Amino acid sequence: MVPNKKSAEKRVLIAEKNRLYNRYWKTRCKTAAKNFLTAVAGDDKDVISKRLNEAQSALDKAVTKGVIHRNTAARRKSKMAALASPAAKTE
Repeated sequence: MVPNKKSAEKRVLIAEKNRLYNRYWKTRCKTAAKNFLTAVAGDDKDVISKRLNEAQSALDKAVTKGVIHRNTAARRKSKMAALASPAAKTE
């Protein structure tokens, strides 16, 4: 469908820009989470700690930018911390 009014045309452009911005941040969060899970599988304490911090930072930034809800980020961060905890206790 093609917008009939100028303001509607502008909204289409803004919506597309927002979609790309949100997709960038969501992808960044997912990539950080995958890197963290890979580190957990590798079982190196220093790498796990570093990847956990990176993932939590990406989630916090996405919340600040309004891309994801703060409770969603808190839930994901909690789950990652629980996965990192047994690896930190070994050795």
